[in-house]
Amino acid sequence: MAITETAYAKINLALHVRKRREDGYHELETLFAFVDAGDILTARTAEQDTLQAVGEFSGALDDPFDNLVMRALGKLPRADGLALTLEKNLPVAAGLGGGSADAGAVFRIVREAYGLPDDWHERAGKLGADVPACVESRTCVGRGTGTELERADDSLEGMAVLLVNPRVPLSTGPVFKAWDGEDRGALPQGNSRTIALEGRNDLEAPAISLCPQIADVLAVLRGTQPFLARMSGSGATCFALYESQSARDDAAARIAAGHSDWWQLKGKIR
Repeated sequence: MAITETAYAKINLALHVRKRREDGYHELETLFAFVDAGDILTARTAEQDTLQAVGEFSGALDDPFDNLVMRALGKLPRADGLALTLEKNLPVAAGLGGGSADAGAVFRIVREAYGLPDDWHERAGKLGADVPACVESRTCVGRGTGTELERADDSLEGMAVLLVNPRVPLSTGPVFKAWDGEDRGALPQGNSRTIALEGRNDLEAPAISLCPQIADVLAVLRGTQPFLARMSGSGATCFALYESQSARDDAAARIAAGHSDWWQLKGKIR
């Protein structure tokens, strides 16, 4: 048996931080979307669970036994072990939910091969707030810490997207710590296009205070006349949506010419 799954890059089209909770987490409202590209996982049956990481960002997985892929495998009962190869194409600590996307892909692999336990959502949530959304990898609204999901419409499906990262890792914890604590209000009402356009990312300002290069990326992206440009998650990756693939490809070429040191990924909203 060999199963291959894409760990689709997660982007937060809008991310509203409402308050800090007593348990130390933050109450969020976010619109998740997923790009049709990302890491690639290939699974084969084996006597025991193993992981081999390859690809540009595989070196960031400094402990192959203590990461979300292996932890996800450990959460899911199966008759066999799985030998996984992870092609790590997404940067780490980048606001794309890379580890969560990888874990979501593991859940889909196990679902196809063996089925998932009824409480899979709870098991996924224990791995991380983004993991339940990454299992289905479809546009949805997340509330609470991000694990309370509500399916959103597909008004953005197929829209061209460009991801750009200045190749500066940015951990989530310090960004949340730098948030000013002000509740700026709930997600807008409406379809996904409206929520994305009228929403915001409350972590953008604190992220820029820690990583000023984000402001440079946003300025360059907004100069390409996208439908929308914003930072994803806690950064440092930013995204731009375009009404056509040709407009996205032109923007990508211009940015590559002027900033060859920045990481890019082109795709479409799933």
